[in-house]
Amino acid sequence: MIRDLRIAVIGAGVMGEAMIGGLLKQELVAPDQIVATEPRPERRAEIERRYGVRATDDNVEAAQWAQVAIFAVKPQTLPRLLPELRGALREGELVLSIVAGAPIRHFADALDHRAIVRSMPNTPAQIGEGMTVWTAAEAVGEAQRGWARTILGSFGRELYVDDENYLDMATALNGTGPAYVFLVLEAMIDAGVHLGLPRYMAEELAQQTMLGSVRYAMQSGKHAAELRNGVTSPAGTTAAALYELERGGLRTVLSDAIWAAYRRSAELGKGK
Repeated sequence: MIRDLRIAVIGAGVMGEAMIGGLLKQELVAPDQIVATEPRPERRAEIERRYGVRATDDNVEAAQWAQVAIFAVKPQTLPRLLPELRGALREGELVLSIVAGAPIRHFADALDHRAIVRSMPNTPAQIGEGMTVWTAAEAVGEAQRGWARTILGSFGRELYVDDENYLDMATALNGTGPAYVFLVLEAMIDAGVHLGLPRYMAEELAQQTMLGSVRYAMQSGKHAAELRNGVTSPAGTTAAALYELERGGLRTVLSDAIWAAYRRSAELGKGK
């Protein structure tokens, strides 16, 4: 349990706020167990007003106070942030990173600290429907792994992997994945409008179709190809549509996009 755990969220942006909201909504911690850091005064005031937690611009003070320091910042801020916090972490404190492309060794070396969990959540965490893949350094104990599992599970589903290489792959699939879904959703809505549907109607039809299809796939346990075949009648409308999608190279383009995201994640890990 994490009832008495002190948590610092370093970076109260979109994902940092999602983690704060998830922990409080699930009643896993009380507001006074969380401190959030944010450089902008208006954002600090907003976080304090919305969640009742304490917000500060002092990263060092927050890290020294906490038992778990969650790093929810952009990758480009790490070169400035990590040296500032070197030596500030207490003995037994857990570092939990959601920074894209930042490997465990980068945190361990820059902070001179070994208890590091690396994770990759995604934006549906904002409504409690996130998917997070995570791994832990050898120095992370069982109790600390339990903290990480509880925190990451507070805003959706979590999946532990024992190979850090999977994190860059996960970044390309679930971390960046919502953008692929939103692009397809946008294209479907625009196509409906082009056909002559009112936009509000096209949005409702496309959104519920996508949502229902995913839920059906999860509950059926069937392979995606089997599900697709089940709605494809010979010489029917679906067959005509799928022919154009295949002819346009949808599979190849999507695969290339995921590979590009994976390569970029790996580059970020090398400091590029």
